[in-house]
Amino acid sequence: MKTFEQPLSAKEETFYLETMNGEDLEAAHRARQILIERNLRLVAHVSKKYMGCGEDMEDLISIGTIGLIKAVNTFKAEKGSRLATYAARCIDNELLMMFRARKKVTREVSLYEPIGTDKEGNEINLIDVCEQEQRDIVDDMDMTAKLGCLSRLIEEKLDDREREIIRMRYGMLGKSFTGEEMTQRDIGKLLGISRSYVSRIEKKALGKLRAGLEEEKLC
Repeated sequence: MKTFEQPLSAKEETFYLETMNGEDLEAAHRARQILIERNLRLVAHVSKKYMGCGEDMEDLISIGTIGLIKAVNTFKAEKGSRLATYAARCIDNELLMMFRARKKVTREVSLYEPIGTDKEGNEINLIDVCEQEQRDIVDDMDMTAKLGCLSRLIEEKLDDREREIIRMRYGMLGKSFTGEEMTQRDIGKLLGISRSYVSRIEKKALGKLRAGLEEEKLC
């Protein structure tokens, strides 16, 4: 596999981001290229998660690079995070979108392909015999990514009371949603507040999470 350059330091990254957004168009273009080239190692790192999905590593890196380019084009340094943090999510999103699209096409074609006939001579399709839904590694990764994103947003966007209520309301234990869900009334009794107050806090918290998820889709 190709050897990629070392990532930029925080100081170098800041310099090239500022240059990319400056008025000198030639310098801005060069800075953008450097930001992309010096983050290709990150593309390879994220792509390794999908090596067991039947795709060539070079193809995964090609698709992931599209996500990196989108990240560089849309990154907002004023939000306080490093480019690599934002880019990793964009790369992951691009790879997942590719797998979803390919899986959809494959299913549409293969599930209706004739695989034989029954005793009466009627044509049998694969979809006719797929009674039990099979686990899908891409679906698993997609769900893991979504839950990880939601867990991170709960930590970043909510205050302590909102976080506590959301976790109890939706049975969130650690980074999973496998605990027992509680009603607003039960939460109110436990915290010594009214059910309607719990409802208002929950509604506000969900609004913050919804806005956070929309921001995640920018890349």
